[in-house]
Parts: sequence; C-alpha cells; structure tokens
Amino acid sequence: MPYQLYFISLHLKIDTFNMSKKTTIQTIGQSDKVGLYSILFDGKEENEFREFLHKFKDNATLNKDFQAIVRAIDRIIANGALERYFRTEGKMADRVAALAIDSQRLRLYCLRMSDQILIMGNGGVKNTRTYEESKELYGYVMDLQKFDELLKQAQNDGTITIEQTVITGIEQAYFDL
Repeated sequence: MPYQLYFISLHLKIDTFNMSKKTTIQTIGQSDKVGLYSILFDGKEENEFREFLHKFKDNATLNKDFQAIVRAIDRIIANGALERYFRTEGKMADRVAALAIDSQRLRLYCLRMSDQILIMGNGGVKNTRTYEESKELYGYVMDLQKFDELLKQAQNDGTITIEQTVITGIEQAYFDL
C-alpha cells in the first residue's frame, strides 16, 4: 500500500542523566491504516528509525532478522499497528514494545500508541537475557519510556490529540522533562 513520506516536527526536551536533549518527532509515513512516526534528536541528521535501517541494512549476519522486521513493517502499513505484531517491553504502564518477529537477536523498539499510530524508535542486537543488561538497548527503551510520558501529558492537557492515523497539534507543542 503506498504511503506519503513527509515530515512534521514536535519539539521536546528530554532530560537524560542531567543532560537536556532537544527532540523532534517526524512523520515518516501514512497509510489508510496507520501513521508512522519516529524521534529525531537535535544534532542528528537521521531519526531513530532511519538510523536503525542504516545500521543493519547491509549486515549479512543479521539479514534474515532485518528482512523479517521489514516484512513486519509492511504488514503494519497494510493492516495497522495491531497488538499481535508486538511484544510488550518496558514497564506495564508504558506503551514500549518490540516488533514480534521470529528472532532471538535483532530488536526494533517502538511506542505503540494505538492500532493506528506507531512511533518507531531504534534497536540493536540483543546479546543479553534482558534489554536492561545491554547499555545500548536499555538506552533506546529509556528514551521511548520518557517520550511516552511526555506524549501522555500532552494528550491529557490537550496539547496534542490523536485522530485516527494523525497526531494533531504537534507543530506547536513544546515539552520539558
């Protein structure tokens, strides 16, 4: 199913280890079933999802896992971000999830906002029993958890709203953590 690529920015500040990170969110694709978004940290040229793609697209060792993730994203574009496509990660109170593929090694972490809104983050190779044991994976999950909290606050106070496949109000939304 074809979808348009365009960018919308949501300006956020995330405080990690007493360091502020200015963050934007970009729309990376839209279909009739789902709006796909990703996080872009200030100073970086690529959003988190594109970073993930570039990191693993030419990795021969992980090609099978990478292709499974690409196929899963194609299914999401066609059918929506249905719960069955994800495995819960993070805390029970947040919306952090990993794409559920038949892999024990490669992970792509996301915020599954609804069946119609997905914020795709970054990921990596899982060489440990849990993501908490990997500094890289733990960092990706923590960023998404903090971002999820900011989005929940913005939804609760009406700064942003989710309408089907679109997050509205993000052009003027600013947050401090």
